[in-house]
Amino acid sequence: MHVYEKVRTYINENGYKQIAVAAKAGIPATTFNAILNGKRTMYADDLCAICIALNVSPEIFIDVKQNN
Repeated sequence: MHVYEKVRTYINENGYKQIAVAAKAGIPATTFNAILNGKRTMYADDLCAICIALNVSPEIFIDVKQNN
């Protein structure tokens, strides 16, 4: 699952409105919608702003593999 899909799922499962998250993240609603639908690249700055808006760690959306 891609990061944007994980973000979209999190927003939907927790009852957030995309427009409210977009506004809080400082991302235009049309751009935010394009990001969540995979039509625009989600940059690190976008993910950071979204995580701050949702008050979550980016680690819940990114699979970090440990080298042992």
